[in-house]
Amino acid sequence: MTEHHDELSCPSLQNPVDSFLRYLRVERQLSPYTLKSYQRQLAALIALLVDIGLTDWTKLDAAGVRMLVTRSKRSGLESASLALRLSALRSFLDWMIGQGQITANPAKGISTPRKGRHLPKNMDVDEVNHLLDIDLNDPLAVRDRTMLELMYGAGLRLSELVGLDCRQVNLASGDIRVVGKGSKERKLPIGRMAITWLNRWLPMREYYAPDDDALFVSKHGNRISARNVEKRFAEWGVKQGVNSHVHPHKLRHSFATHMLESSGDLRAVQELLGHANLSTTQIYTHLDFQHLSSVYDAAHPRAKRGKS
Repeated sequence: MTEHHDELSCPSLQNPVDSFLRYLRVERQLSPYTLKSYQRQLAALIALLVDIGLTDWTKLDAAGVRMLVTRSKRSGLESASLALRLSALRSFLDWMIGQGQITANPAKGISTPRKGRHLPKNMDVDEVNHLLDIDLNDPLAVRDRTMLELMYGAGLRLSELVGLDCRQVNLASGDIRVVGKGSKERKLPIGRMAITWLNRWLPMREYYAPDDDALFVSKHGNRISARNVEKRFAEWGVKQGVNSHVHPHKLRHSFATHMLESSGDLRAVQELLGHANLSTTQIYTHLDFQHLSSVYDAAHPRAKRGKS
């Protein structure tokens, strides 16, 4: 990843950011996606600071941070993106404290306006079964069905799916090892159907003379890209007549919701999803409650309003 920008509009602001990005890449070993996100947010903040005539990070105070938030909002930044920008700024300023360049973090304690919590969209079990009903011998169709089965069967993130190597799959014991956020590895059970389709895909994978140990490869033999997976899943959604747009994260959401509805075990679902905090998993309890609430309203005699 290139840290330096084509236009260094303000070296006194940009140089510390470049050092911070280098620290994240070399010492923290963050993924290229995360690095790119930090780079994008901090570049936008530098542009805003230059615009208001501030060219030294040490001169940024709480009022200046509030101004950055206000200007970002005015530029049309959504709540989630605004929170991401503020988080990047906090992390960078914490690093500056560690470097002895500032003594306090002016972004601490400043929050973005709260927005109603967005509930993830998921497919019901019938929809998922309909999507997965692909029975073709074309190798790429077999590969796609195997990816869909694994995504839904193990609740994988897209990055975890494309990052899988053959050596991480143990068909005999029916589990896979995935590397999730923060380079944390977890062992996951995979369903009978995923094992069946992995057994079909693995011999076909050799047709493409793979470059390395990547489990899922493109028709050119390279590790399949996240963009390619998104494109293929969307196409299968259309081909299979699924009403909503099919994307990888929707399958992960569906896995989580269906597991929680069936088991009610929030801690186990947290472990399976690889969430560091239980609060992240708890969003699925809202979905589960909606389901329970609708069942209650339809079934319980005392829930039927307006009737004695």
